[in-house]
Amino acid sequence: MHQRHRIFNGKIILPNRIVENGTVLVEDGKIIAVEAGDLSFPDAIHTDANGQYISPGFVDIHVHGGGGHDFMDGTEEAFLAIAAIHAKHGTTSMMPTTTTAEKEGILQVLDVYEKAKEKNTQGSSFVGLHLEGPYFAMNQRGAQDPKYIRDPDPAEYMEILEYSKSIKRWSVAPERKGAIAFGKILHERGIIASMAHTEAVYEEALEAFENGYSLLTHFYSAMSGVVRRNARRYAGVVEAGYLHDALDVEIIADGVHLPAPLLKLVHKIKGPDHTALITDSMRAAGMPEGEYILGNIHTGMKVITEEGVAKLPDRSAFAGSIATTDRLVRTMIDLAEISLHDAITMMTTTPARIIKMNDRIGAIKVGMDADLLVFDERINVKMTMIKGKLVHQSDTI
Repeated sequence: MHQRHRIFNGKIILPNRIVENGTVLVEDGKIIAVEAGDLSFPDAIHTDANGQYISPGFVDIHVHGGGGHDFMDGTEEAFLAIAAIHAKHGTTSMMPTTTTAEKEGILQVLDVYEKAKEKNTQGSSFVGLHLEGPYFAMNQRGAQDPKYIRDPDPAEYMEILEYSKSIKRWSVAPERKGAIAFGKILHERGIIASMAHTEAVYEEALEAFENGYSLLTHFYSAMSGVVRRNARRYAGVVEAGYLHDALDVEIIADGVHLPAPLLKLVHKIKGPDHTALITDSMRAAGMPEGEYILGNIHTGMKVITEEGVAKLPDRSAFAGSIATTDRLVRTMIDLAEISLHDAITMMTTTPARIIKMNDRIGAIKVGMDADLLVFDERINVKMTMIKGKLVHQSDTI
């Protein structure tokens, strides 16, 4: 029997406009009709959006954990629990992200990813792995464990790349010895090479951009800006991001990592089509504030969560966010004072394009995967549908 679903009486957020009082029809996991007004659909499950928004599902291309779990825990339970907690907040597609670790720890996560992906039927879809590190600048490591930071080693990274075809993105400091050659290899393999945890000057960032690096990881965070060396000023990676239109950026829009003026500046210069919102959330996302472990539960670093963010115990640096995707959209509307449509673009269409999946996810169009949300004016998620399957529904919808 065909699985049919009709979502009606909602404001549909399309790529170019918002349709009032519209209907979306879903069959066998795909969107088959999007129309203004009401549409009949025999033998379907009916969901009345009650005048609320019908949105594409949120796409988070940088997430470490949530619900008390971290992907570096290396267990199927952790993967599935993280996917489930974020789905309740609107994430329908996510890119599980590692932290800096020894090679064996990375390989273990790759193994578990494949097993968990097959069992993930109740949470955000896994759309490939993002390896964050270990090839970073020591002085821009943030909360990354310094004992694992090193230069790119061809013997090591080629073994990892050959080990799994699920690696879709790798974040690297482009000024590290061997990082340019590594970026070329990633680009040739269709893997996103992203600049991250870097103190590169503009010229080094430009060389990286010209050799395959196309994205800036958590823009501004752990990233060089203007510096003075021997009395001369040098632009940094931040300035490279602004000067080169083709460079995409992602921002942790929790309202803490970047204050309102910087959120506004990123939106003004890069625009919604080149800016993706990310949670960069660790295991404390969706949990009470307190003490947590960043990274592997047994070998990771102790951090504290307070004031809506994770911090190192001495409060010298942030240690990842505790945000969920609904909070990111809310923050951009409230603090950056941008339109709902632009905020949704940054949380759906743009990240989907960055990871080369915009033919399937990130928009409400006929033929696309039925990854859909219903939420109210404050972006409180009332319903989450992933590939036509309801994985979350509020009693108040």
